[in-house]
Amino acid sequence: MKAEIHPTYYPAARVICSCGNSWLTGSTVEEIRTDVCSNCHPFYTGEQRIVDTAGQVERFMKRLERRQTGAARREIEAKARKEADEAARRARSRGDDPEAAAAEVMAKYEEELQ
Repeated sequence: MKAEIHPTYYPAARVICSCGNSWLTGSTVEEIRTDVCSNCHPFYTGEQRIVDTAGQVERFMKRLERRQTGAARREIEAKARKEADEAARRARSRGDDPEAAAAEVMAKYEEELQ
């Protein structure tokens, strides 16, 4: 090995986790700070924790809710249109007003769509 080109090795470098856990290891740095360790990481603890960094989890949950709400709304609208078309077809075959029959069905679903 060449002399004086390698960093200083610290055989008793302290590693400090944000949870308060600390231990000694060998490193080229005297003190190492980390956010998670085996003492607090959910994989090792078996505990599910969501760390909300700058509201990211909240924004994701809102997006997910909007997407699910939108999908449910589209599903109800499709069901209402299908039922209205069927009611109009039956009304035509009876000689009744198909538009009135379709409007009646749509009015029934209007409350769910609000």
